[in-house]
Amino acid sequence: MPRPALPRFALSRCAGILVALAAPISAAAARAPADLDACAHLENEVSVAGAALIATSPSTFDRFVADSRYCDMRSGLTPAWVRARDNPQCFVGYTCRTQDP
Repeated sequence: MPRPALPRFALSRCAGILVALAAPISAAAARAPADLDACAHLENEVSVAGAALIATSPSTFDRFVADSRYCDMRSGLTPAWVRARDNPQCFVGYTCRTQDP
């Protein structure tokens, strides 16, 4: 017995959800490296959002967090600094690192 086709509105709704999920990823991927941004702006981005993707080079991103609430239970915090436009050692928050058992 053939499966019934999905209604047209269901397909458009799924497409809309996929676009919405991909938008933050593409926005982060298009972001300029941290060394082109001011330190205060980078610090604020992490502290206000709680977690942020920051480009550490033209092709590398890392996730920085404000505190342990933004890491999973098995992770610990490691202080993190990035090179900003106005500060070569800009403290932006922490990275989540899995702790060894």
